[in-house]
Amino acid sequence: MDSVNLEVLKQSARWLDEGRRVLLVTVVKTWGSSPRPEGAMLAVRDDGRVVGSVSGGCIEDDLIERVRQRGITQDTPEAVRYGVSAEEAHRFGLPCGGTIELVLEPLTRASGIAELCAAVESGRLVARTLDMTTGAARIESARAADGVSFNGRTLLTLHGPRFRMLVIGAGQLSQYLCSIAVGLDYQVTVCDPREEYTDGWEVPGTRVVRSMPDDTVMDMKLDERCAVIALTHDPKLDDLALMEALKTPAFYVGALGSRRNNAARRERLKEFDLSDAELARLHGPVGIYIGSRTPPEIAVSILAEVTAAKNGVSLPELLQVEGAKAAREIAGRGETCDA
Repeated sequence: MDSVNLEVLKQSARWLDEGRRVLLVTVVKTWGSSPRPEGAMLAVRDDGRVVGSVSGGCIEDDLIERVRQRGITQDTPEAVRYGVSAEEAHRFGLPCGGTIELVLEPLTRASGIAELCAAVESGRLVARTLDMTTGAARIESARAADGVSFNGRTLLTLHGPRFRMLVIGAGQLSQYLCSIAVGLDYQVTVCDPREEYTDGWEVPGTRVVRSMPDDTVMDMKLDERCAVIALTHDPKLDDLALMEALKTPAFYVGALGSRRNNAARRERLKEFDLSDAELARLHGPVGIYIGSRTPPEIAVSILAEVTAAKNGVSLPELLQVEGAKAAREIAGRGETCDA
């Protein structure tokens, strides 16, 4: 569940505490292009105030008008579709051929929203199952592989951290990167045995460990929903983490450094009995090429590449740092010759 959805749920719980009526709207299925993914949420208060998003804005406007005109009088959830016809798709700003199905759920204290928020904020991954006939909901532990499921009778939604990130090093760059990663809904662990770095660590929503990086990798039992990023520039720390992480199913393993340092790192890692296939999984230099120089810019560059890997997007060589810089050098030599 993304952080926008958590804010929707928290605001819904606050409105319920204030005695207001709330309509929770969830995207349960899309056909064709859609502005928001399945599982996206919007809450509409009885006076038309909203939080969250399920489209580019036009569907929200329609739902607000619906609440203002009719109020929230329903007692049980219902499913509605937008964009079935070309005229309706155009009216609601959906791409050509796009259709979106929503579940409109009138919330009560029995909906378990406060309980759901507490579970998510404690770091648990939970599934919420909504009975469309009665409006009753139950919350139970979930697996990361679960997702949104709707069959007309029940709606299952997943809430909580689905992806984990291990960051090696607690320096300035790590602080910016981890702050953004928390916003991207990673469960972030920062590993750095150096007290001079960890003593001043103050990034909310992250966990700090002071064990050796290779031990941390093994303790975390990394799976295919994990990313590992080494940022210390210290081979004694980065290499230890990388040699273990590259043997795991982690979807992303990367290390900061120049092209020269990256080449040297790969040579060192060969001494740890890593196969060519395992070494080929190493992203380095990390990030996409955006001309970044400051720690915040570098953090954005790295997380853009991580996000692409997470979403199964293969980046062209010219977007990768090594390929982009090599191309610039070749272009520069060409300009020199032409001159």
